[in-house]
Amino acid sequence: MKLTRRLLLATPLAAAPLAMPFLSRGALAATELSVHYPMPSFFKDVMDKLAVAFQKENPGITVRFPAPSPTYEDGLQQVIRQAATGGLPDISFQGLNRLRFLAERDIVVDVAPLLAKDGDPAKAGWTPGILALAQVGAKQTGLTFSASNPICYYNANLVRRAGGDPDKFPTDWDGVLALAARIAALGDGISSMHYRWPGDDWMFSALLYGYGAHMLSADETKVDFGQPGLHALQLLDRMVKVGKMPPLTSEAAFQAFYAGKLGIIMGTTAYIGQFQKSIGPQVELRTTRMPIITPGGKLPTGGNAVVMLTKDPARQQAAWAFMRFAAGPVGQTIMVRGTGYVPSNTLTLHDDRYLGAFYRENPLFRPAEEQIPLMQPWYAFPGSNGVRITQTIVDNLARIVEQRATPEQVLADMTAQVQKLLPRA
Repeated sequence: MKLTRRLLLATPLAAAPLAMPFLSRGALAATELSVHYPMPSFFKDVMDKLAVAFQKENPGITVRFPAPSPTYEDGLQQVIRQAATGGLPDISFQGLNRLRFLAERDIVVDVAPLLAKDGDPAKAGWTPGILALAQVGAKQTGLTFSASNPICYYNANLVRRAGGDPDKFPTDWDGVLALAARIAALGDGISSMHYRWPGDDWMFSALLYGYGAHMLSADETKVDFGQPGLHALQLLDRMVKVGKMPPLTSEAAFQAFYAGKLGIIMGTTAYIGQFQKSIGPQVELRTTRMPIITPGGKLPTGGNAVVMLTKDPARQQAAWAFMRFAAGPVGQTIMVRGTGYVPSNTLTLHDDRYLGAFYRENPLFRPAEEQIPLMQPWYAFPGSNGVRITQTIVDNLARIVEQRATPEQVLADMTAQVQKLLPRA
């Protein structure tokens, strides 16, 4: 998809009705909400605009942002500490794969009664599938704010130089790896591709789900990578051996891509805004869908949900108003325009007051929208070792990318190590 030169315009808030009821302003007078969020490189501008728009609609409520957390994991640890020592914010934006940890410890407020009181959620743009992204068992831990799925970014200039057609980018992994090898053969310090494996297990789950596999058994007592897990690891191995993928850190890969020295990056759709701001003139940025693995394969849903932490009934009214606004059509329009994440409200997709015209005029954002039917929740491991399990998976993937172990060795080791970290009972 060709990059348009049109600048992203400010959200036309004055022309955009809220499409949902809000609590009376009198009941919410003189309330200051403390709202925590992570990853300011992605969300600072979005949160600033969101606060302005919300306060315009709710003049009795002031939104205050304490220091943001650099990552989702840092944000989780911060809230856990504050739950024990005091000082919890009223609202927090938490990674979708860590909601289970907070819900099982009753740190977050179940907002299901508030949703039920407001009427049919689907009429407000929250379908059962969207709500499920922030559900843990029967508990509605919050409302999904930003959602993402992995897409493919490529430099059309390097694709042409390698003999490929940028308008007909390969749709299967064999074609992608063959093209990547030709890009690597261009020389002059040019690298082929980068599959963003460091940091968490999200991109590994994209391969695993693509083969129709699961992380754990249905009763969550045993690791269930199985044969599909081996296929996923073998594909990662082929990226290195066939696609000539170097063992770059994500930051090094981004810098190479910005400079026109890397052909292909697989990663979250949330990078779109960052890439648009950072690429040099030698890069013709395009995006496309992730290559097909097997029919019926799925993709993981990344992103975060806005959750309520305050237990004060009066403050909960104001917090719920903010949460509805952030996850509503106006808040979602601000978020998508500022990041590249997929909207979590159906009212935005085809309505020109929100994102209908935006998607027509900004084709870079379309592949992620087209992949919405393939999205399923990012798996959250049970028990208290979720972060350690994630790191275990990442460390084992590194052994393949750095060619220190075979897929078979990694599968055996990773299965045994993750199994030890699962709850015993």
